[in-house]
Amino acid sequence: MVARAYTVAFEGVEARQVEVQCAITPGLPAFSLVGLPDKAVSEARDRVRTALSSMAIALPSKRITINLSPADLPKEGSHFDLPIALALLAALEIIPKDAVEGTCSLGELSLDGTLIPVIGALPAAMAAAEDDRTLLCPKASGAEAAWVGAAQVIGAASLADVVRHYTGQSPLAPAEPGEVLTGNGGRDLRDVKGQERAKRALEIAAAGRHHLMMVGTPGSGKSMLAARLPGILPPLTPVEALETSMIHSLAGLLDEGGISRTRPFREPHHTASMAAIVGGGRRASPGEISLAHNGVLFMDEFPEFPRTVLETLRQPIESGEVMIARANAHIRYPCRFMLVAAANPCKCGYLSDPARACARVPLCGEDYLGRISGPLMDRFDLRIEVPPVSFTDLDLPPSGDASATVAGRVEQARAVQAQRFADRPDMRLNADAEGEALEEIATPDPQGRDLINRVAERFGLSARGYHRILRVARTIADLDADQDVRQPHVAEAISFRLSGVKEL
Repeated sequence: MVARAYTVAFEGVEARQVEVQCAITPGLPAFSLVGLPDKAVSEARDRVRTALSSMAIALPSKRITINLSPADLPKEGSHFDLPIALALLAALEIIPKDAVEGTCSLGELSLDGTLIPVIGALPAAMAAAEDDRTLLCPKASGAEAAWVGAAQVIGAASLADVVRHYTGQSPLAPAEPGEVLTGNGGRDLRDVKGQERAKRALEIAAAGRHHLMMVGTPGSGKSMLAARLPGILPPLTPVEALETSMIHSLAGLLDEGGISRTRPFREPHHTASMAAIVGGGRRASPGEISLAHNGVLFMDEFPEFPRTVLETLRQPIESGEVMIARANAHIRYPCRFMLVAAANPCKCGYLSDPARACARVPLCGEDYLGRISGPLMDRFDLRIEVPPVSFTDLDLPPSGDASATVAGRVEQARAVQAQRFADRPDMRLNADAEGEALEEIATPDPQGRDLINRVAERFGLSARGYHRILRVARTIADLDADQDVRQPHVAEAISFRLSGVKEL
């Protein structure tokens, strides 16, 4: 007689069902675990055996075989402990088999039977809901998994609690979703003195999720400006919050089961490896571009990143997803992020200051920014120079609008775009528009079309650059609450496209 329990194996953000089969047959005493387990899964035998022993449950002197089906799917992680224990308890007829078969479970067992929280509870709950099963997980993971809502989630503190629940001695109450976490919102745009053009570029980038490149001398405020982007971005929609939280769940970044409505803001150091930025490693974990999904990826000292790392950004920027290819698996992660890059104009940083520039001017500037390839530079919709601010200007009163005011305009512009693309599931914001959809929403008036055509001919714009100007112009029109794209909108979009960095 075979007892069955169910769990999941993770392939990116997708959770694939795994059937845990347990058979107890006559023969020499043995505990075998088959089905392509990794080292952590293989060690589950000792954890399960010791946990059962702590509950005064002795294994029979027979051959115990655990099979993880499908057998050709790699099984990784310690979350297989709990389903293996459930299948074994059902085979020993300690808990009902039908109750176990109606449950999807995951959790790591300590030697005393305590359940330790594991990553991936949120995607597992999604998979349990699709299969119409209850999710059983450690108590600390229950608040996270309960956000799915479509599946009942039971959180248990120990294996003994699980046994009492299934035998009816002490049923466990369903888990409740964790709190909605909000950001502190302490950084305001009014803290930045001057830099009005840069603030305008931030507003446009936030409204349409356009990629932004800032070039300026050290201390001009590039990082300070980027750090204030979260304060002008609207909160995540429920769908976006679930998408982002599933990735963060796999990375173990959810705090106490809380779902954050604040958009991610990731700022990796320029020494980060390709696996850290794009994703990969032994378990093909999500990288910074996926952790920034629906948010901002800020890359300071952009030319200092390895060339191979920068070039891998080109395809994810266009497609909104990244494929991590390994010999035994191909993992796909979403990565629809807004890239904000900051760079000095040259290695020394003072290209435009004759008193402080090095002896290699202007060749040092060409060599330094030349580390950024033309195809990658072509993907930045907005390019701005961030000039230095005089120390005498620091005593001036704050200028420009506060972050809350700018955030209101950004949210209104995004609401217009949400309505515009309501019937297009593959598009959410103006930055996603392409083909006929772009022609339909961003065709400028005759004066605007004449202007962009003359600029395209004069500066040799690529087709990508031409379309990105139209997308930015559409966002500027949305900020002005204008249904049509007019010449002033096109002119401002062109000014941001061709300023700051030469057309490569």
